[in-house]
Amino acid sequence: MSHTAIMETGLPLLKTELPGPRAKEILELDARYVSPSYSRPFPLVVASGRGAIVEDVDGNQFLDFSAGIAVVSTGHCHPAVVEAIQRQAAELIHMSGTDFYYPSMVRLAEKLAPLMPGPAPKKFYYGNSGTEAVEAAMKLSRYSTGRDKFIAFFGAFHGRTLGALSLTASKPVQRRGFGPLLPGVFHIPYPNCYRCPYNLAPKSCSMECARVIEDRLFKTTLPAEETAAIFVEPIQGESGYVVPRKEFFDELQAIARRHGILIVADEVQSGCGRTGKMWASEHFGLVPDIITMAKGIASGMPLGVMAADASLMTWGPGSHASTFGGNPVSLAAALVTVELLQTALIENAASVGAYMLERMADWPRRLRLAGDVRGKGLMIGIELVRDKETREPAKQERDRLVEEAFRRGLLVLGAGESSIRLSPPLIITRDQADFALDVLEDCLR
Repeated sequence: MSHTAIMETGLPLLKTELPGPRAKEILELDARYVSPSYSRPFPLVVASGRGAIVEDVDGNQFLDFSAGIAVVSTGHCHPAVVEAIQRQAAELIHMSGTDFYYPSMVRLAEKLAPLMPGPAPKKFYYGNSGTEAVEAAMKLSRYSTGRDKFIAFFGAFHGRTLGALSLTASKPVQRRGFGPLLPGVFHIPYPNCYRCPYNLAPKSCSMECARVIEDRLFKTTLPAEETAAIFVEPIQGESGYVVPRKEFFDELQAIARRHGILIVADEVQSGCGRTGKMWASEHFGLVPDIITMAKGIASGMPLGVMAADASLMTWGPGSHASTFGGNPVSLAAALVTVELLQTALIENAASVGAYMLERMADWPRRLRLAGDVRGKGLMIGIELVRDKETREPAKQERDRLVEEAFRRGLLVLGAGESSIRLSPPLIITRDQADFALDVLEDCLR
């Protein structure tokens, strides 16, 4: 059977020890030449990918439940995306949308505009990544409000450039050695009902995670009239795929409206169909003033987009731009990606995700290490604990599980202190979902 034929079966095939001989050669060269700042959880050296299967340089094939960190939403090398990239690359690769016009910049905005939450007309800014989209949102928030301060949440990941890093509060290693960061950023706890930061029960918490803004922050350290925006992930990604209650967003929006503060929804990881809706915000009735997106928007091509209410887009020519942002090849991939999401893949994410969550619902009862299972669509987190009563994080066990899954042909990533995130391509089948869950359940046992 050919490699392509094996890939089309959609399940892993391991041929060598891991890492194999060719992979070991690359790992040695990587150690010699490449920045050690990259974090690699297991020694996978990728050569190619089709659908939800990736093949390493030694011919081993893996089922990918990481999707390049939730990026290849339409699967690896979707034929329609590849064809669009090749066609565009043969016509025009770059002229810079900063100085000239591309039809595709308008076409993608036209396609996205009716998909955005809320009735307000939108305008779009193009960059190259999620962190660039967040930087643009920070600048626009300041520019349009005349205010200079921000609220963000502990556990948040908004990027690694200095502005976005100032909002990020995920891991000390991401900040260590890079100070001073942007002043005027205030962090508060994110609503995590499994680990309530205020030790309250869901029925009696009174949405303290939102009310703390008025009850404490505005009364002690942050003048409300100087606050430009609240940056929030509708589902927190890097900290373990934490899903808040709808009431939190109801309260957050009410507070923001009372004080003229913008809400920026960071949908870089949660958007583009991953949760079974185009935007995770839709699950909670959240209507942000600004949305940032990247990752899954262009099926692996570099593209970041900031969408804002048109009334906020008052900045003039030269106030913010990007040489490469909105590259024609990336836009061609995004146009096809959005079409594929609308026609089938958002629905598939909702359906297969619901099936997986139903299969996993009793894991916290049956499996000793499984503390909590949560998620929406194909954005699913499994939090591991050493003790169900104390909920002591099982970090070492999580890391071992990620490594063991790799050795069985399944690619997953960790998130937060002791969680596993499942973020496969949105094309996965129930058979692939069953294989992944069988592997994970076996490892947990």
